[in-house]
Amino acid sequence: MSPAAGKPSFGPSFGRIALVGKLGSPEIAASLRELIAFLGKHGREVLIEKDTAAELGERGLDYAAIGAKADLAVVIGGDGTLLAAARNLVRHRVPVIGVNQGRVGFMTDIGHRDMLAGIAAIVEGKYTMEERALLDAEIFRGRESVLRTLALNEAVVGKGSQGRLIEFDLSLDGEFVYSLRADGVIVATPTGSTAYALSAQGPILHPAVPALALVPLAPHTLSARPVSVSDRAVIEISLKHALDARAHFDGLALADMQQGDRLVLKRSADTVRFVHPPGYRYFATLREKLGWSEAPAKQE
Repeated sequence: MSPAAGKPSFGPSFGRIALVGKLGSPEIAASLRELIAFLGKHGREVLIEKDTAAELGERGLDYAAIGAKADLAVVIGGDGTLLAAARNLVRHRVPVIGVNQGRVGFMTDIGHRDMLAGIAAIVEGKYTMEERALLDAEIFRGRESVLRTLALNEAVVGKGSQGRLIEFDLSLDGEFVYSLRADGVIVATPTGSTAYALSAQGPILHPAVPALALVPLAPHTLSARPVSVSDRAVIEISLKHALDARAHFDGLALADMQQGDRLVLKRSADTVRFVHPPGYRYFATLREKLGWSEAPAKQE
């Protein structure tokens, strides 16, 4: 369901709830314990991701086991924690919901103070469900595939530790678009358009728009501008000159790239399923996180 639909979709309740938390945070550990007790009192079976469980002194399950058993994953932390959990669960089609105990939190819908009320509504079946697109990413060195991964936010090719400009060709569906000397380029999904790409002056893409944003990083020309393209296009980035270049995907997977390497990106057949609490509105989130003016009061 698109977030633009505007009408709550009351779906089935969730019986088995997996919990994932940001590691190394006493505050989040306390929230996890509170949520475990709360869900237990409401008759829900609680599964805990194994690294999260270790921080609580408990035994937990790996993502494969969670994917096979869980009806819903609740992630407590920030967008980075939610990204990691979503990537691990996407193949299993387990829906995810985030409780924000990070900083900005574009994807974590429930505030810490509203955690119990928000989760109570969701596990009782009061929520909207939305599917978000991902990118399949593959790096080729000659004919050899050296890395294959997923990206929910963005794929980035950029300069490495030496800080030297890289030069690359970019093509869409086999059609040459441009050659560019720059610090790099971001290919962002609608979800990622409010992440790294936003700080590089890229466009905000509504999640219902089937598009990707191509955002140059500090290009060595004033004519290079962000471009939005169909998310059905196959994007290829070929390194022409790079003494030190790297690719990263959602800031989680990292690969060194060499001159002549090619990064091929296309929309994944999988999607991430985000659960939103009652009252969720996409533009209300943007207004809050970006400091836009409040909506005008309705006239009586």
